[in-house]
Amino acid sequence: MATKTPITIAYGDGIGPEIMGAVLRILDAAGAQIEKEVIEIGEKLYKKGISSGIEDSSWESLRRTKVFLKAPITTPQGGGVKSLNVTVRKTLGLYANVRPVAAYPPFIETLKPKMDMVIIRENEEDLYAGIEHQQTQEVVQALKLISRPGCERICRYAFEYAIAHNRKKVSCITKDNIMKLTDGLFHKVFNEIGAEYPDVEKDHYILDIGTAYVAEKPDIFDIIVTLNLYGDVISDVAAEVAGSVGIAGSANIGDGFGMFEAIHGSAPTIAGQNIANPSGLLQGAIQMLVHIGQPEVATKIGNAWLRTIEQGIHTKDIYSYKYSTELVGTQEFADAVIARLGEMPEHFKPVGFKTRPLHKTFEYKRKTKKKALVGVDVFLDSVLSPEEIAAKLQSIDSKDMKLAMIANRGVGVWPESKPETFLSDHWRCRYLADDGKNISHAEIVTLLDKITEIGLDFIKMETLCTFDGEVAYSLAQGE
Repeated sequence: MATKTPITIAYGDGIGPEIMGAVLRILDAAGAQIEKEVIEIGEKLYKKGISSGIEDSSWESLRRTKVFLKAPITTPQGGGVKSLNVTVRKTLGLYANVRPVAAYPPFIETLKPKMDMVIIRENEEDLYAGIEHQQTQEVVQALKLISRPGCERICRYAFEYAIAHNRKKVSCITKDNIMKLTDGLFHKVFNEIGAEYPDVEKDHYILDIGTAYVAEKPDIFDIIVTLNLYGDVISDVAAEVAGSVGIAGSANIGDGFGMFEAIHGSAPTIAGQNIANPSGLLQGAIQMLVHIGQPEVATKIGNAWLRTIEQGIHTKDIYSYKYSTELVGTQEFADAVIARLGEMPEHFKPVGFKTRPLHKTFEYKRKTKKKALVGVDVFLDSVLSPEEIAAKLQSIDSKDMKLAMIANRGVGVWPESKPETFLSDHWRCRYLADDGKNISHAEIVTLLDKITEIGLDFIKMETLCTFDGEVAYSLAQGE
């Protein structure tokens, strides 16, 4: 008898228990060799005051099995509660979010019948770091963090995935025409890594037109690799254009770990009604089976699902009077898939999965650059005018730094400003070293002390540096 692979399972919230029950019945009927460890996460724990939504004992299970099949959970809005999905992905180093999206015409209505792409999303960084602060009465801040190791890892994963799955092209999507340092780094690394894969076609799109093309011209894409927030949005757009968010699953892959789920939420408004479509979670489970070395079972389930779809046995979300033959509930849909295990689709091309171990460690080789400290941005909370702030700051003697610019919400407002510019109570005051000299941290501390002494409220500071002589900070708009 084959050795069973231990996996951790969470039934989740809302429709989660229903669709998880349906999916597990299909896995068992198909002969999946898995040993289930069930943990409780999500809404019940939030209500107990556990802000992370997960208990320590559950982490022990995840570290032991290294495989997580997770139903959707409900994350309460506000109140300092963190997204459990993001917490698990980052804690376990699940840096690659892999979301295949395909259309299934004509049986599932679709706007784009030729859609067949894979969206590979960086899964740990970007605005999803969740680092936010309220800095003044009027302004809050979120930090967008992008690292070179993170960019290299996800871009290399995308190209390796293309080779392993016989995909021909990898497209990068960023907004580096605006965010020249963060998104610019991602695009730069994509080009560097891509040069190592000459047989894979590659291109780049700016976020807005790229997303529009996903909706309107999806056949130009094969694999998309992108940053965390953009990937979250683009994958939902693609899934909905393909036919339904309810039929798409995803894999979250790290070095030795894997989490598998549907891309949709917990849908509490339809919970307990036996109408939810389990297909998204089932697609995630199919990816899990491939990941743990049971591609034959994944193939059997995948073909049974296709046969069920093409015979018109549909849940409410994909039901149509033209192509559906039977409206079924969650559990009845699972019964239909189980009844077709061993059958092959006739309209759709049968699937055939192979184990492709892409959850390997990608080595990062650190490169040392010469770093020079050349200035500081000091952020103030003030209701004074830019001219009044400048006059106060210019009254401070600074040995090697001079006030060069004041900006408000990214727009330069001193020494030149436009009368139409709206001003908040949040100011960025840039000091630069004279004649490109280096300054010390001690000089910055002295400057901050002097700013406090003249009655200005500084709320944060950012050092301004160069690396190998290249400026590593952005200019203000209009500067």
